[in-house]
Amino acid sequence: MRRHDRNQLAPYAMRVEESQGRRYPEPPHPYRNDYERDRDRILHSRAFRRLENKTQVFTRRYSDHFRNRLTHTLEVAQISRTVAKALGLNADLVEALALVHDVGHPPGGHSGESELDRLMNEHDDAFGHNLHALRIVEHFEQKYAAFSGLNLTFEVREGIIKHSRDYLSSTHRELKEYRLDERPPLEAQLIDVADEIAYNCADLDDGYESKLLTLPLIRQSLPLFDKLYRAADRSFPAAAEKLKFNEALKHLLDALVTDLIESTRARLEKKGIKSVGQVRACPKRLIALGPQMSRANQKVKDFLYASLYSNQNVNSERKRLTGCIRDLFAYYLKHPRSLPAFYFDESQHEPLHRVVCDYIAGMTDHYLLERHRKLLGE
Repeated sequence: MRRHDRNQLAPYAMRVEESQGRRYPEPPHPYRNDYERDRDRILHSRAFRRLENKTQVFTRRYSDHFRNRLTHTLEVAQISRTVAKALGLNADLVEALALVHDVGHPPGGHSGESELDRLMNEHDDAFGHNLHALRIVEHFEQKYAAFSGLNLTFEVREGIIKHSRDYLSSTHRELKEYRLDERPPLEAQLIDVADEIAYNCADLDDGYESKLLTLPLIRQSLPLFDKLYRAADRSFPAAAEKLKFNEALKHLLDALVTDLIESTRARLEKKGIKSVGQVRACPKRLIALGPQMSRANQKVKDFLYASLYSNQNVNSERKRLTGCIRDLFAYYLKHPRSLPAFYFDESQHEPLHRVVCDYIAGMTDHYLLERHRKLLGE
């Protein structure tokens, strides 16, 4: 298996035999490498299962057909594996990172994250879904008798916190083991771009399906999509509008992923990158779209913010969930004995606001609303 990995991987890929290992050493598995075992531990975790009931953009109250945090995660994993194989990266590590990248998200999507961060700021603290994901896999997942957490490899834990942003060692001393003054391996860098491509295309699809985005508005606002739609119309003039929309969206996704592969490959060759060490030493991240496609992707992102994410129908659901987060946060601060036994025990040696934040962040949308009704009668 290791010989196969060596033959398939590019010189700048992260090899499993060069891993910095686990916090608690474990014997090797006879037919799964360590990154495959990490992937499987993530798949079998409670935090991963909870993603099914966490908001992406639309809550289930709107429709059962739209993406949730789990289906989005699976789409990121598919895109990431495609790019990883084309570039000769370690697809097992990439898949583990893609599957775990959103487990730290609270209920209510990014609005829920912002609300928890605001509430924590009032206690001179902060909340971020990457750091919370690390707390989940290191502590809150209780599955093994030998250790707390999932005991994931260093590279997966590093990728959880560094895949989408960099942290300064001067301000995050608690993360000093994660080589904060270096870039993460390419496998971790890939997740952030694949994530953005996945949600941009998916949100166009769900926005159109919801009828909050019309085809004329999309075509008028996004020249690349309009070009692809006109091509679909020429090829399938008698097809239904939805099917021509699907054709254009399919080609948009393919264009973005293809450009990501080709632009990154050209960048690696131009800079002469031949090792993970060189990747880590680069002043900037190396996985990125080319300039032209980056601008097109940004247009999609800006359009979605202006026309979908700010829509009153979408916002009303987010406001409902963030209001519940705010109310429950205040309630548990006043009534800590209402916390489950595990979290109440945590509050005996950690600040109460941190424990309350951790508990709420782990809730699904449904459970948040249920707790709110039960405790506050609303």
